[in-house]
Amino acid sequence: MKAAETTIILEHREGAWEIFLVFLRLGLTSFGGPIAHLGYFRDEFVTRRQWLAEKSYADLVAFCQFLPGPASSQAGMALGLARAGYGGALAAWAGFTLPSAIAMILFAQGLANHRDVLSSGVLHGLKIVAVAVVAQAVWGMAVNFCKDALRVTIAVLAACAVLLAPSALAQIGVMAIAGLAGLLLFSPVQAAEHEPLPITVSHRAGVLWLMLFFVLLIGLPILAKELPSHFTAEVDVFYRAGSLVFGGGHVVLPLLQAAVVPSGWISNETFLAGYGAVQALPGPLFTFAAFLGGSMNTAPSGWMGGMACLLAIFAPSFLLVMGALPVWENVRRNVRTQSALSGINAAVVGLLLAALYHPVWTSTIHSPRDFVLALIFLVALMFWKLPPWLVVIASGVAGFWF
Repeated sequence: MKAAETTIILEHREGAWEIFLVFLRLGLTSFGGPIAHLGYFRDEFVTRRQWLAEKSYADLVAFCQFLPGPASSQAGMALGLARAGYGGALAAWAGFTLPSAIAMILFAQGLANHRDVLSSGVLHGLKIVAVAVVAQAVWGMAVNFCKDALRVTIAVLAACAVLLAPSALAQIGVMAIAGLAGLLLFSPVQAAEHEPLPITVSHRAGVLWLMLFFVLLIGLPILAKELPSHFTAEVDVFYRAGSLVFGGGHVVLPLLQAAVVPSGWISNETFLAGYGAVQALPGPLFTFAAFLGGSMNTAPSGWMGGMACLLAIFAPSFLLVMGALPVWENVRRNVRTQSALSGINAAVVGLLLAALYHPVWTSTIHSPRDFVLALIFLVALMFWKLPPWLVVIASGVAGFWF
Protein backbone atom coordinates (compact mmCIF):
# COMPACT_ATOMS: atom_id res chain seq x y z
CA MET A 1 0.00 0.00 0.00
CA LYS A 2 1.28 3.49 -0.79
CA ALA A 3 2.22 5.75 2.10
CA ALA A 4 -0.56 8.22 1.34
CA GLU A 5 -3.12 5.43 1.40
CA THR A 6 -1.73 4.13 4.70
CA THR A 7 -2.22 7.59 6.14
CA ILE A 8 -5.88 7.48 5.18
CA ILE A 9 -6.25 4.28 7.17
CA LEU A 10 -4.36 5.27 10.30
CA GLU A 11 -5.25 8.93 10.84
CA HIS A 12 -8.48 10.20 12.37
CA ARG A 13 -9.46 6.83 13.84
CA GLU A 14 -13.02 6.76 15.08
CA GLY A 15 -14.33 5.43 18.38
CA ALA A 16 -16.61 2.43 18.60
CA TRP A 17 -19.67 4.62 19.17
CA GLU A 18 -19.11 6.58 15.97
CA ILE A 19 -18.54 3.31 14.11
CA PHE A 20 -21.86 2.06 15.49
CA LEU A 21 -23.75 5.15 14.32
CA VAL A 22 -22.26 4.98 10.82
CA PHE A 23 -23.23 1.33 10.41
CA LEU A 24 -26.62 1.88 12.07
CA ARG A 25 -27.52 4.26 9.27
CA LEU A 26 -26.43 1.66 6.74
CA GLY A 27 -28.37 -1.03 8.60
CA LEU A 28 -31.52 1.08 8.30
CA THR A 29 -31.12 1.94 4.62
CA SER A 30 -29.13 -0.82 2.86
CA PHE A 31 -31.74 -2.77 0.89
CA GLY A 32 -31.02 -5.22 -1.91
CA GLY A 33 -28.91 -8.09 -0.56
CA PRO A 34 -25.17 -8.63 -0.03
CA ILE A 35 -23.94 -7.37 -3.40
CA ALA A 36 -25.91 -4.16 -2.94
CA HIS A 37 -24.58 -3.86 0.62
CA LEU A 38 -21.00 -3.99 -0.64
CA GLY A 39 -21.89 -1.20 -3.07
CA TYR A 40 -23.26 0.91 -0.21
CA PHE A 41 -20.07 0.26 1.75
CA ARG A 42 -17.91 1.35 -1.17
CA ASP A 43 -19.82 4.61 -1.56
CA GLU A 44 -19.63 5.30 2.16
CA PHE A 45 -16.10 4.25 3.07
CA VAL A 46 -14.09 4.57 -0.15
CA THR A 47 -15.75 7.46 -1.97
CA ARG A 48 -17.22 9.63 0.80
CA ARG A 49 -15.18 8.96 3.94
CA GLN A 50 -11.97 7.77 2.22
CA TRP A 51 -11.23 5.25 4.94
CA LEU A 52 -9.31 3.13 2.45
CA ALA A 53 -8.27 3.06 -1.20
CA GLU A 54 -10.32 1.47 -3.97
CA LYS A 55 -7.85 -1.37 -4.47
CA SER A 56 -7.62 -2.09 -0.76
CA TYR A 57 -11.41 -2.28 -0.56
CA ALA A 58 -11.47 -4.72 -3.49
CA ASP A 59 -8.93 -6.89 -1.63
CA LEU A 60 -11.07 -6.78 1.49
CA VAL A 61 -14.18 -7.84 -0.42
CA ALA A 62 -12.25 -10.72 -1.99
CA PHE A 63 -11.17 -11.85 1.47
CA CYS A 64 -14.74 -11.83 2.78
CA GLN A 65 -16.12 -13.66 -0.24
CA PHE A 66 -13.54 -16.39 0.29
CA LEU A 67 -14.80 -17.08 3.82
CA PRO A 68 -18.00 -18.96 4.64
CA GLY A 69 -20.75 -16.73 5.96
CA PRO A 70 -22.26 -13.36 4.97
CA ALA A 71 -19.69 -11.39 2.97
CA SER A 72 -21.21 -7.95 3.58
CA SER A 73 -21.36 -8.43 7.36
CA GLN A 74 -17.79 -9.71 7.38
CA ALA A 75 -16.64 -6.70 5.35
CA GLY A 76 -18.33 -4.47 7.90
CA MET A 77 -16.59 -6.24 10.78
CA ALA A 78 -13.22 -5.87 9.04
CA LEU A 79 -13.80 -2.17 8.36
CA GLY A 80 -14.78 -1.62 11.99
CA LEU A 81 -11.66 -3.49 13.10
CA ALA A 82 -9.49 -1.26 10.94
CA ARG A 83 -10.90 1.90 12.50
CA ALA A 84 -11.38 1.01 16.17
CA GLY A 85 -10.02 -2.45 16.91
CA TYR A 86 -12.15 -5.30 18.21
CA GLY A 87 -14.67 -2.88 19.71
CA GLY A 88 -15.06 -1.29 16.30
CA ALA A 89 -15.71 -4.70 14.71
CA LEU A 90 -18.48 -5.44 17.23
CA ALA A 91 -19.92 -1.94 16.84
CA ALA A 92 -20.02 -2.26 13.04
CA TRP A 93 -21.77 -5.63 13.29
CA ALA A 94 -24.31 -4.38 15.83
CA GLY A 95 -25.18 -1.23 13.89
CA PHE A 96 -25.60 -3.05 10.59
CA THR A 97 -27.44 -6.09 11.98
CA LEU A 98 -29.73 -5.07 14.85
CA PRO A 99 -32.36 -3.08 12.89
CA SER A 100 -33.26 -6.07 10.73
CA ALA A 101 -32.87 -8.55 13.60
CA ILE A 102 -35.22 -6.63 15.89
CA ALA A 103 -37.79 -6.30 13.12
CA MET A 104 -37.64 -10.04 12.42
CA ILE A 105 -38.14 -10.97 16.09
CA LEU A 106 -41.11 -8.60 16.23
CA PHE A 107 -42.52 -10.26 13.12
CA ALA A 108 -42.04 -13.67 14.74
CA GLN A 109 -43.88 -12.46 17.83
CA GLY A 110 -46.67 -11.10 15.65
CA LEU A 111 -47.10 -14.46 13.93
CA ALA A 112 -47.07 -16.30 17.25
CA ASN A 113 -49.45 -14.05 19.18
CA HIS A 114 -51.62 -12.51 16.48
CA ARG A 115 -51.56 -15.02 13.67
CA ASP A 116 -55.21 -14.35 12.90
CA VAL A 117 -54.29 -10.76 11.94
CA LEU A 118 -52.47 -12.10 8.89
CA SER A 119 -54.72 -14.15 6.67
CA SER A 120 -53.51 -17.42 5.21
CA GLY A 121 -53.48 -15.65 1.84
CA VAL A 122 -50.99 -13.04 3.05
CA LEU A 123 -48.72 -15.77 4.44
CA HIS A 124 -48.98 -17.68 1.17
CA GLY A 125 -48.06 -14.52 -0.73
CA LEU A 126 -44.91 -14.18 1.37
CA LYS A 127 -44.05 -17.79 0.58
CA ILE A 128 -44.51 -17.15 -3.15
CA VAL A 129 -42.14 -14.18 -3.12
CA ALA A 130 -39.58 -16.46 -1.46
CA VAL A 131 -39.73 -18.61 -4.61
CA ALA A 132 -38.89 -15.56 -6.74
CA VAL A 133 -36.08 -14.46 -4.44
CA VAL A 134 -34.38 -17.87 -4.39
CA ALA A 135 -34.82 -18.24 -8.17
CA GLN A 136 -33.16 -14.85 -8.65
CA ALA A 137 -30.27 -15.94 -6.43
CA VAL A 138 -29.85 -19.20 -8.37
CA TRP A 139 -29.74 -17.35 -11.66
CA GLY A 140 -27.34 -14.66 -10.49
CA MET A 141 -24.93 -17.12 -8.90
CA ALA A 142 -25.09 -19.47 -11.89
CA VAL A 143 -24.09 -16.63 -14.21
CA ASN A 144 -21.06 -15.88 -12.02
CA PHE A 145 -19.95 -19.36 -10.97
CA CYS A 146 -21.10 -21.77 -13.74
CA LYS A 147 -19.59 -20.33 -16.90
CA ASP A 148 -18.70 -23.62 -18.60
CA ALA A 149 -20.00 -27.17 -18.97
CA LEU A 150 -17.77 -28.59 -16.22
CA ARG A 151 -18.98 -26.14 -13.59
CA VAL A 152 -22.59 -26.66 -14.67
CA THR A 153 -22.06 -30.41 -14.27
CA ILE A 154 -20.70 -29.96 -10.74
CA ALA A 155 -23.70 -27.78 -9.86
CA VAL A 156 -26.21 -30.30 -11.22
CA LEU A 157 -24.52 -33.24 -9.49
CA ALA A 158 -24.49 -31.29 -6.22
CA ALA A 159 -28.20 -30.54 -6.56
CA CYS A 160 -29.00 -34.19 -7.29
CA ALA A 161 -26.93 -35.40 -4.34
CA VAL A 162 -28.56 -33.16 -1.72
CA LEU A 163 -32.06 -33.83 -3.08
CA LEU A 164 -31.55 -37.60 -2.93
CA ALA A 165 -29.78 -37.45 0.45
CA PRO A 166 -31.35 -34.46 2.25
CA SER A 167 -29.18 -33.92 5.30
CA ALA A 168 -26.72 -31.36 6.60
CA LEU A 169 -23.95 -33.97 6.51
CA ALA A 170 -24.61 -34.66 2.83
CA GLN A 171 -24.38 -30.95 2.05
CA ILE A 172 -21.04 -30.66 3.84
CA GLY A 173 -19.76 -33.73 1.97
CA VAL A 174 -20.84 -32.26 -1.35
CA MET A 175 -18.91 -29.06 -0.64
CA ALA A 176 -15.77 -31.02 0.28
CA ILE A 177 -15.96 -33.21 -2.84
CA ALA A 178 -16.55 -30.14 -5.02
CA GLY A 179 -13.45 -28.48 -3.58
CA LEU A 180 -11.39 -31.59 -4.37
CA ALA A 181 -12.86 -31.70 -7.88
CA GLY A 182 -11.86 -28.08 -8.36
CA LEU A 183 -8.28 -28.89 -7.38
CA LEU A 184 -8.12 -31.77 -9.84
CA LEU A 185 -10.09 -30.42 -12.77
CA PHE A 186 -9.50 -26.68 -13.00
CA SER A 187 -6.22 -25.29 -14.25
CA PRO A 188 -4.61 -22.81 -11.85
CA VAL A 189 -4.58 -19.20 -13.00
CA GLN A 190 -1.89 -16.91 -11.70
CA ALA A 191 -3.51 -14.31 -9.47
CA ALA A 192 -2.77 -10.65 -10.04
CA GLU A 193 -0.76 -8.74 -7.47
CA HIS A 194 -2.83 -7.04 -4.78
CA GLU A 195 -2.11 -4.33 -2.29
CA PRO A 196 -1.91 -5.48 1.34
CA LEU A 197 -5.13 -5.40 3.31
CA PRO A 198 -5.35 -2.34 5.59
CA ILE A 199 -5.81 -4.32 8.81
CA THR A 200 -3.17 -5.65 11.19
CA VAL A 201 -3.90 -8.58 13.47
CA SER A 202 -0.99 -10.49 14.97
CA HIS A 203 -0.44 -14.05 13.82
CA ARG A 204 -0.64 -15.25 17.43
CA ALA A 205 -4.02 -13.59 17.92
CA GLY A 206 -5.20 -14.98 14.59
CA VAL A 207 -4.24 -18.50 15.61
CA LEU A 208 -6.16 -18.12 18.88
CA TRP A 209 -9.29 -16.89 17.10
CA LEU A 210 -9.13 -19.77 14.61
CA MET A 211 -8.57 -22.28 17.42
CA LEU A 212 -11.69 -20.96 19.16
CA PHE A 213 -13.64 -21.27 15.90
CA PHE A 214 -12.72 -24.94 15.51
CA VAL A 215 -13.15 -25.73 19.20
CA LEU A 216 -16.75 -24.48 19.00
CA LEU A 217 -17.39 -26.18 15.65
CA ILE A 218 -16.26 -29.54 17.04
CA GLY A 219 -17.29 -29.05 20.65
CA LEU A 220 -20.84 -27.75 20.30
CA PRO A 221 -22.21 -30.99 18.75
CA ILE A 222 -20.57 -32.92 21.60
CA LEU A 223 -22.02 -30.53 24.16
CA ALA A 224 -25.47 -30.80 22.59
CA LYS A 225 -25.25 -34.59 22.83
CA GLU A 226 -23.86 -34.75 26.38
CA LEU A 227 -26.09 -31.99 27.79
CA PRO A 228 -29.23 -32.30 25.68
CA SER A 229 -31.47 -29.26 25.72
CA HIS A 230 -33.24 -27.15 23.18
CA PHE A 231 -30.84 -24.27 23.86
CA THR A 232 -27.65 -26.26 23.22
CA ALA A 233 -29.23 -27.81 20.11
CA GLU A 234 -30.19 -24.36 18.78
CA VAL A 235 -26.73 -22.92 19.33
CA ASP A 236 -25.10 -25.95 17.69
CA VAL A 237 -27.34 -25.81 14.61
CA PHE A 238 -26.99 -22.09 14.00
CA TYR A 239 -23.25 -21.96 14.73
CA ARG A 240 -22.68 -24.82 12.29
CA ALA A 241 -24.82 -23.09 9.65
CA GLY A 242 -22.80 -19.90 9.98
CA SER A 243 -19.55 -21.89 9.81
CA LEU A 244 -20.15 -24.05 6.76
CA VAL A 245 -22.20 -22.02 4.30
CA PHE A 246 -20.53 -20.35 1.31
CA GLY A 247 -22.60 -17.92 -0.70
CA GLY A 248 -24.40 -15.89 1.94
CA GLY A 249 -27.93 -15.72 3.23
CA HIS A 250 -29.77 -17.56 0.46
CA VAL A 251 -27.51 -20.59 0.63
CA VAL A 252 -28.06 -21.04 4.38
CA LEU A 253 -31.72 -21.80 3.62
CA PRO A 254 -31.37 -25.58 3.03
CA LEU A 255 -29.17 -26.10 6.10
CA LEU A 256 -31.57 -24.28 8.39
CA GLN A 257 -34.69 -25.79 6.86
CA ALA A 258 -33.28 -29.31 7.28
CA ALA A 259 -32.55 -28.55 10.94
CA VAL A 260 -35.59 -26.66 12.21
CA VAL A 261 -38.55 -27.98 10.20
CA PRO A 262 -38.25 -31.82 10.35
CA SER A 263 -37.40 -31.54 14.05
CA GLY A 264 -40.69 -29.74 14.67
CA TRP A 265 -39.08 -26.60 16.02
CA ILE A 266 -41.14 -24.49 13.60
CA SER A 267 -43.57 -25.26 10.79
CA ASN A 268 -42.52 -25.07 7.15
CA GLU A 269 -45.23 -22.44 6.57
CA THR A 270 -43.74 -20.20 9.25
CA PHE A 271 -40.22 -20.83 7.91
CA LEU A 272 -41.10 -19.65 4.40
CA ALA A 273 -43.23 -16.75 5.62
CA GLY A 274 -40.25 -15.43 7.58
CA TYR A 275 -37.91 -15.99 4.65
CA GLY A 276 -40.23 -13.96 2.46
CA ALA A 277 -40.54 -11.19 5.06
CA VAL A 278 -36.78 -10.77 5.52
CA GLN A 279 -36.50 -9.77 1.86
CA ALA A 280 -38.39 -6.57 2.68
CA LEU A 281 -35.82 -5.42 5.23
CA PRO A 282 -32.43 -3.73 4.95
CA GLY A 283 -29.34 -5.34 6.40
CA PRO A 284 -27.99 -8.90 6.21
CA LEU A 285 -30.20 -11.87 5.30
CA PHE A 286 -28.61 -13.86 8.13
CA THR A 287 -30.96 -11.99 10.49
CA PHE A 288 -33.46 -14.64 9.34
CA ALA A 289 -31.89 -16.60 12.23
CA ALA A 290 -33.42 -14.11 14.67
CA PHE A 291 -36.87 -14.82 13.21
CA LEU A 292 -36.35 -18.57 13.51
CA GLY A 293 -35.17 -18.29 17.10
CA GLY A 294 -38.11 -16.07 17.94
CA SER A 295 -40.57 -18.52 16.34
CA MET A 296 -39.49 -21.73 18.10
CA ASN A 297 -42.27 -23.93 19.44
CA THR A 298 -40.17 -24.73 22.53
CA ALA A 299 -38.13 -22.52 24.89
CA PRO A 300 -36.05 -20.54 24.45
CA SER A 301 -38.06 -18.62 21.90
CA GLY A 302 -39.17 -15.02 21.61
CA TRP A 303 -36.51 -12.42 22.29
CA MET A 304 -34.16 -14.78 24.11
CA GLY A 305 -34.34 -17.43 21.40
CA GLY A 306 -34.04 -14.86 18.63
CA MET A 307 -30.92 -13.24 20.06
CA ALA A 308 -29.34 -16.63 20.87
CA CYS A 309 -29.74 -17.85 17.30
CA LEU A 310 -28.61 -14.50 15.91
CA LEU A 311 -25.38 -14.52 17.95
CA ALA A 312 -24.76 -18.20 17.17
CA ILE A 313 -25.02 -17.78 13.39
CA PHE A 314 -22.81 -14.66 13.30
CA ALA A 315 -20.17 -15.84 15.80
CA PRO A 316 -18.27 -17.89 13.18
CA SER A 317 -17.97 -14.83 10.93
CA PHE A 318 -16.40 -12.79 13.70
CA LEU A 319 -13.95 -15.55 14.63
CA LEU A 320 -13.01 -16.25 11.00
CA VAL A 321 -12.48 -12.59 10.09
CA MET A 322 -10.21 -12.03 13.09
CA GLY A 323 -8.42 -15.34 12.64
CA ALA A 324 -7.95 -15.49 8.88
CA LEU A 325 -6.82 -11.91 8.21
CA PRO A 326 -3.18 -12.54 9.18
CA VAL A 327 -2.84 -15.44 6.71
CA TRP A 328 -5.09 -14.13 3.96
CA GLU A 329 -2.33 -12.49 1.96
CA ASN A 330 -0.57 -15.83 1.49
CA VAL A 331 -3.75 -17.85 0.93
CA ARG A 332 -5.25 -15.59 -1.70
CA ARG A 333 -2.05 -15.72 -3.76
CA ASN A 334 -2.19 -19.54 -3.82
CA VAL A 335 -3.50 -20.43 -7.26
CA ARG A 336 -4.49 -23.93 -6.10
CA THR A 337 -6.82 -22.39 -3.56
CA GLN A 338 -8.56 -20.52 -6.35
CA SER A 339 -9.07 -23.80 -8.23
CA ALA A 340 -10.69 -25.45 -5.19
CA LEU A 341 -12.90 -22.42 -4.65
CA SER A 342 -14.13 -22.64 -8.26
CA GLY A 343 -15.47 -26.13 -7.55
CA ILE A 344 -17.02 -25.06 -4.25
CA ASN A 345 -18.75 -22.09 -5.84
CA ALA A 346 -20.28 -24.32 -8.52
CA ALA A 347 -21.54 -26.68 -5.81
CA VAL A 348 -23.08 -23.73 -3.97
CA VAL A 349 -25.20 -23.05 -7.04
CA GLY A 350 -26.34 -26.67 -6.97
CA LEU A 351 -27.29 -26.48 -3.29
CA LEU A 352 -29.33 -23.38 -3.94
CA LEU A 353 -30.99 -25.00 -6.96
CA ALA A 354 -31.99 -27.95 -4.77
CA ALA A 355 -33.40 -25.57 -2.16
CA LEU A 356 -35.40 -23.81 -4.87
CA TYR A 357 -37.12 -27.11 -5.65
CA HIS A 358 -37.45 -28.38 -2.08
CA PRO A 359 -38.67 -26.96 0.22
CA VAL A 360 -39.41 -23.65 -1.51
CA TRP A 361 -41.20 -24.78 -4.69
CA THR A 362 -42.80 -28.01 -3.47
CA SER A 363 -44.44 -26.37 -0.46
CA THR A 364 -45.57 -23.19 -2.22
CA ILE A 365 -46.51 -23.58 -5.90
CA HIS A 366 -49.79 -25.51 -5.89
CA SER A 367 -51.68 -23.96 -8.80
CA PRO A 368 -51.21 -22.01 -12.05
CA ARG A 369 -52.11 -18.84 -10.11
CA ASP A 370 -49.21 -19.43 -7.71
CA PHE A 371 -46.83 -19.92 -10.64
CA VAL A 372 -48.08 -16.75 -12.34
CA LEU A 373 -47.52 -14.67 -9.20
CA ALA A 374 -44.05 -16.15 -8.67
CA LEU A 375 -43.15 -15.38 -12.29
CA ILE A 376 -44.37 -11.79 -11.98
CA PHE A 377 -42.39 -11.29 -8.76
CA LEU A 378 -39.28 -12.74 -10.38
CA VAL A 379 -39.54 -10.37 -13.35
CA ALA A 380 -40.16 -7.46 -10.97
CA LEU A 381 -36.97 -8.24 -9.06
CA MET A 382 -34.69 -9.17 -11.97
CA PHE A 383 -35.78 -6.97 -14.86
CA TRP A 384 -37.97 -4.17 -13.53
CA LYS A 385 -35.43 -3.69 -10.71
CA LEU A 386 -38.11 -2.91 -8.15
CA PRO A 387 -36.95 -2.67 -4.52
CA PRO A 388 -37.32 -6.00 -2.68
CA TRP A 389 -39.39 -4.43 0.09
CA LEU A 390 -41.91 -3.20 -2.47
CA VAL A 391 -42.15 -6.64 -4.09
CA VAL A 392 -42.69 -8.27 -0.68
CA ILE A 393 -45.50 -5.85 0.17
CA ALA A 394 -47.06 -6.53 -3.22
CA SER A 395 -46.85 -10.27 -2.56
CA GLY A 396 -48.75 -9.90 0.70
CA VAL A 397 -51.45 -7.80 -0.97
CA ALA A 398 -51.70 -10.24 -3.88
CA GLY A 399 -52.01 -13.18 -1.50
CA PHE A 400 -54.76 -11.39 0.43
CA TRP A 401 -56.86 -10.47 -2.62
CA PHE A 402 -56.22 -13.45 -4.87
